Amino acid sequence: MVPVTGDPNDEDMVRLACELLESSRSRVHILYVIEVERSVPVDSEVAPEAAKGEQVLKDMEQVARNYKCQMVAELVQARTAGAAVVHQAVDKGVEAIVLGTSHLERFGAYALTEPIPYILKNAPCRVLISRSAPVKVQAGRP
Repeated sequence: MVPVTGDPNDEDMVRLACELLESSRSRVHILYVIEVERSVPVDSEVAPEAAKGEQVLKDMEQVARNYKCQMVAELVQARTAGAAVVHQAVDKGVEAIVLGTSHLERFGAYALTEPIPYILKNAPCRVLISRSAPVKVQAGRP
């Protein structure tokens, strides 16, 4: 399973998942999670975010077509992305979750962004994390 968000790392994670599959009968699940605020029902209409999710999934399907694996793309709505990824992994019986993350430092130390810590703690399967190369920032420039 590859959770995607529209981040530039998504394509690399889909490629990595497809390359790791053992045969053309293997299946990669591409998942886009729309986080819905607690102030509204979880199944509320969220048209702008749904349109973005559909486009991200369409783009990732195009990446996966270059490989011989089977692919399933799905958009789900949930309160938190981490819980949705774990729930989908359990429901689909996936063997691994492939996550991408950017280099992020908080208070001078490397930090994992949500939902990665939740997924690492609760996933019923292997979790592979690939971090992109750190971006060099010049002093005084954002």
